[in-house]
Amino acid sequence: MEDFKSLLGLEFSPYGTLTGDQLALLEQHYQLLLRWNQKMNLTRITSLADSVRYHYCESLYLAQSLPKGALRIVDIGSGAGFPGIPVAIYRPDCEVHLVESHQRKVVFLSEATRNFPNTRVLGFRAEDITESYDWMISRAVRPEDVLKLKLAPNVSVLGTEGEKLPWGESRALFHVKH
Repeated sequence: MEDFKSLLGLEFSPYGTLTGDQLALLEQHYQLLLRWNQKMNLTRITSLADSVRYHYCESLYLAQSLPKGALRIVDIGSGAGFPGIPVAIYRPDCEVHLVESHQRKVVFLSEATRNFPNTRVLGFRAEDITESYDWMISRAVRPEDVLKLKLAPNVSVLGTEGEKLPWGESRALFHVKH
């Protein structure tokens, strides 16, 4: 039976390399997600293989597709931390703000990122944000709702339309410049 780190390293290897520290942090997040998901609905995807592919690989794929260099990134509707937490782990040079309006999820995100110096959790609606960013990222939020926000000149959304992802026929990533 494969473990999280081995499976993630193997699945993501055609697209990028993860360090031992990155794999350890991603596994910590996965273990915390499994524990908290027993008490509150953070995700319906819970199997190891599906979690690796759809939560982590897709988020890491988005992270490696962003331009190089230090960026200010805002993750709209972070929920269980996707794609923002894997992006923050893969791109420690970037500042990542996780936006979530559901307070129970805010508590989870705060716990999951408490030792991440490049991550901040914002517990309110994205419409109430007054800061500006280089990139808006999102998953599980309707793309048209994300595109209405004017928080960044660039948007990257994991959804069903755009560049097809290798982990599912109906999975895609698209980038937009405002």
